[in-house]
Amino acid sequence: MHPTLLIVPGLRDHVAQHWQTLLAAGRSDVLSVPPMGRDDLDCQARVDAIERAAQSVAGPIVIVAHSGGCIMVAHWARQTRRTVQAALLATPPDFDTPMPEGYPTLDALRESGWFPVPRSHLPFPALVAASRNDPLGRYERVTALARDWGAHLADLGEVGHLNPASGFGAWPAAQTLINHAIALSPQPVLKEPPCTDK
Repeated sequence: MHPTLLIVPGLRDHVAQHWQTLLAAGRSDVLSVPPMGRDDLDCQARVDAIERAAQSVAGPIVIVAHSGGCIMVAHWARQTRRTVQAALLATPPDFDTPMPEGYPTLDALRESGWFPVPRSHLPFPALVAASRNDPLGRYERVTALARDWGAHLADLGEVGHLNPASGFGAWPAAQTLINHAIALSPQPVLKEPPCTDK
């Protein structure tokens, strides 16, 4: 069965030219978790939104998360029983380091339940796509996060935070990386038919 792409946005409102929005446009195999912006930072509310969306899909799901959405997925993975085929986690931020002006403070994130950031292995195959010049997370820190999650790593080069502010609307490589993440997923084990004596 063809999987549904479950898009998990970061700490943003709806952005028409964001690559996740453009990826979802005109496709019947995509379900998006509604963006919740930066005003209400309640982490559990975001986790609950992922759970509602995931449970509404009958077949397999592949998660496509960006930025803070990657951290949401890590929190959600500790609570859900929903099976996930694979996940693409693009440019997760380093929430353990203060972020630039205009982004939530560490105190605000702490008060909203984001800490500690989950570091245990994710219960599904994942591909972390990391930027070499992301203002929200140094490459070395994101690499360490991917290692803690048991995820594979894709080096995107210098793409900023992979958002419109970094010059990205459409991101054609997204589908290629989604396919790569799916290819990481374990294939079902086919049992040999029982031997019969003639």
